[in-house]
Parts: sequence; structure tokens; C-alpha cells
Amino acid sequence: MIEPDFTQEIPGAIERVHFIGIGGSGMSGIAHMMLDAGLAVSGSDRSGSATVDRLVERGARVAIGHDAANLAVEGDERPDAVVVTSALWPDNPELLAAREHGIPVLHRSQALHVLARGKRVVAVGGAHGKTTTTGMLVVGLHGLGVDTGFVNGGVIAGLDASSGHGTSDMFVLEADESDGSFLLYDVAVALITNVDTDHLDHYGTPAAFDEAFAEFANRASEAVVISLDDPGAQRVRGLIDHERVVTFGGAEGAEVRILEIRTGASAACTVEIAGERIELEVGVPGRHNAVNAAGALATLVALGFAPADAARALAGFRGTGRRFELHGERRGVRVYDDYAHHPAEVDAALTAARTVIGEGRIIAIHQPHLFTRTRDMAGEFAEVYERVADHTVVLDVFGAREDPIPGVTGALVAERFADQAEVDFLPDWQRAAERAAELAEEGDIIVTLSCGDVYRIIPQVLSALEDGDDA
Repeated sequence: MIEPDFTQEIPGAIERVHFIGIGGSGMSGIAHMMLDAGLAVSGSDRSGSATVDRLVERGARVAIGHDAANLAVEGDERPDAVVVTSALWPDNPELLAAREHGIPVLHRSQALHVLARGKRVVAVGGAHGKTTTTGMLVVGLHGLGVDTGFVNGGVIAGLDASSGHGTSDMFVLEADESDGSFLLYDVAVALITNVDTDHLDHYGTPAAFDEAFAEFANRASEAVVISLDDPGAQRVRGLIDHERVVTFGGAEGAEVRILEIRTGASAACTVEIAGERIELEVGVPGRHNAVNAAGALATLVALGFAPADAARALAGFRGTGRRFELHGERRGVRVYDDYAHHPAEVDAALTAARTVIGEGRIIAIHQPHLFTRTRDMAGEFAEVYERVADHTVVLDVFGAREDPIPGVTGALVAERFADQAEVDFLPDWQRAAERAAELAEEGDIIVTLSCGDVYRIIPQVLSALEDGDDA
């Protein structure tokens, strides 16, 4: 991976921009917004996708595969800036060509900073729930009549977009803490959903991780919204020095206090704000999403909206892509995908799944994400899967931005199961798909979990289910 250079001066005028890895959820959203702003956009990605196709349809010039020739270094098509993510390898030929020819290289957060400059920015930070909560805020603001700009890590149902230019002065963004880039933005309201120590490859220590969140909060010009239930958030709360902190959660003393949570196909709760009781419901399952909704409500209240109006607007939320997203059903078995890639996220996703499957069973397909996370959290992953899923198929590690670590494979997770009958380590995707289909019966669900590319196994799973029906 590369370390972002936040000292890089951002060009005052940008007319042409090139994205390395343009097909990523965050990168594609920014690319769409730059197209909306009338900029000439080019880019590359390692493979084609529907996301890439949509950008091409809108006029972006996209190459499949990374090659220095994809980057025009002379002439009218020379970009004013090249946009990258931290997940990029340092020897990427387009990155090297940009540096060789003096083209400014901007981290995606710097490009997003350009788009949000001069706006009233609401930034959603946290270890888990950022994408969903960001989507809730965007839907809520739209329901309140505010055409907000936004960039999210997933496509928002109903809007069919992960970004939008907006016509108001409001801008909502999902703030990425993994590399410290969430500290770059000029934020009006900072929402912290939770703080669960992660990304120590960047921060080094849990204390440094907490301090970064505190700095994120203290930079907010108007208000900080933070959970009063989450232990990590409360550690950070003790480090925050801000004159306006709005709290939410079930704990006594929370300004937006959750009194009761009800789950099923949707998440609902009763909240109390300044003595007024309000019913809040969003169209996604799980207790964690009721809490996310309370955080979104608290943020809208901090922005000055009436609580009851904000709750009605949030009721329009129907989810985001790769968050317990249904991909198909074969012989009575539903196949879902979820972005969960940390033990706490897996626990929340699978617990939410329990509320919608009735008597059915959960067959999980886990793709470990990052070698360091797998090495450090193999036991925690095994404990969660063994406790909440009925059977788990473990794939090999999706390394993303990291080099392999000797001895670190998906087997580390599988080996930590107390009951080996409840797990299979199958690095071969076809065998993994067939095993999941073999285990599944009518009424069960199969769910893939990772922020890697595990969703690509879903066609194989659906096909294996069909083959099983013909047997």
C-alpha cells in the first residue's frame, strides 16, 4: 500500500482528472461527481464491472488493466491531477508515470475535499456502520427537502447512486479512518457511530487510534454527535473538548435516548428527545441499524431539524449496496452479501439475519480481509461465526493493500473453531460454493461476508444451488 501524501498541494483549477482504480465504490462516486461538475474524467481499473460501464456511458475514458500508457502525460488530455487510494501498490505504473512527469497525485480524500469545499459538511466516522448511517442521513435530508451533495461507500437504495452533486450547501460524506484521511475535511457536524480499535498497521497503538477520532470530533465547527453506549466511543468522548456534544443510545443521560428496540424485516425503536417520545423505523433489519438510525436522527436534530420531521424522513431509508443485500433465491434458499469484515460487524450482520429467517439456518461464507487482521483476530472471527452462524465456509485471505505474511491464511480462522464439524476451509471457490449449496435447505440463507471481492462467488453459489435442485 502507499502512504497518502496530505502535504501535496491541491491545484487551484482542475479540469481533467485521472483515477487509478476508478471502479471502487468510493472512487467511482467521486468520479461521477466530477463528471457532474463538468470535468473530463479518465481512469483505469483491474477489471470491468457494471460500475465502470456506467462511468463510460457518462463519458469517462476508462482502461481495463493498469499501464503507464493509460495516463496521458502530454497534450490536451494530460490530467491536472491523478487520484489514488491507499490500497494502491507503490509500483503501479500509472502512479510512477504521474510522479515522473510532475502530475499532482491526490488521495481520494483530497479529491473529495475539493468537491466539498465551501459546503456545510456532515462527516460520518466510526469503526462500523458508516456506510449505512451515511445513507440514512442522505435519505433523511432528501425527505426533509434538502438536495444534499453526498459521497458514500455504497449505493443507496432508492437513489441508485453512491454519490450526488446536490444543489444545496449541504454535503454528507462517509469519512474513512483507516489511513487518517478523515482528518482532512472541513467538517460542520461530525458523527461517530462507534470506535472499535482497528487499522493498527497505520496508527500503531489503540491510544493513537482513539486520539485520531478525538481530533476528528474536535475539528467540527458546529457539533459532535457520538454514541453513549459504545465503550470505544466513550473512551473517545473523554478526549473530546468541544462545546456542543450530542449523545445518543440507550444509556441514561443520552440526549437522543433509545427506550425500546423492535426488530424484524425492519428496525424500529422508540426514542426520547427533550421529553418527547418519537417512533423511529428504517427499512433494514437488525438492532445495530436501530442504533444507527438513532445516530442519524441525533445528527439531523443537531443540524436544526425538528425530531418528529426527521424521524418521518428517515423512514424512507431502504438500505445500501453490500449491506445484507439479497442477490437471489434458488430452491427456497436466499443468497445475501454483506460488507462485514471485522468480528463486531460480522456479529451484527449475522444477528440481524437471524431476525429475518425464522426457523432457517445461516450458512456463512467468510473471506478474511487483510493478512494483519486475520493474524490478529482469527480467534475472534471464529468465536463469532461459531456462535451465530450454523455453518461457516472459510476462503483464503483477500490481501488488498498488504503483502502476504508467511503462514497467514484462512486456515487460521477455521482452526480456531471449537467444533470442526461447523467449519470448512476451502480456498477453491468452486468447491466452497458447492459446499455451501450442499449444506443449504429450503428456508436457509447463504451469506457472503467481507469487504474484499467475495461477492464474485455469488453466481457460483446460485449455480450450485440450481445444480443441486436438478440432482
